[in-house]
Amino acid sequence: MAIVTVVETITANAQDVFKVLGDFGRIKVGGAITAFELEGDGVGAVRTITMGDGQVIERLDEHDSERLVFGYSILNEDNPLPVSNYSAHVEITANDENTCTVNWSGTFEPKGTDEAAASKVVRRIYTGGIAGTRKALGC
Repeated sequence: MAIVTVVETITANAQDVFKVLGDFGRIKVGGAITAFELEGDGVGAVRTITMGDGQVIERLDEHDSERLVFGYSILNEDNPLPVSNYSAHVEITANDENTCTVNWSGTFEPKGTDEAAASKVVRRIYTGGIAGTRKALGC
């Protein structure tokens, strides 16, 4: 089982970061993402992210706005990402009123490639999500 963890500090209030990063329906169409659909609300919600000819189907497994944590897993093994048995956990910790730390960690089995290549893709997803949060919050 491979593990990728990205830990970054964001110059923004932890609650504000959680509102953006923890919004399971916030995926935007553009770039590699050609379509997006969300079914349900809260824990158990399922989102389908279409990337070219493939889909990544994810379920929200945990979402706690008081503890500032959420977790999700990929349901379909035929997804276009180089991973299987994937699950992730995100925790946001307030450092003070205007800065926080995001700890985004995922576990998976590499699929169709080696662990280093699969880990690089996963790390890029995490750093891209954090960068998008910074952009959305103007920080």
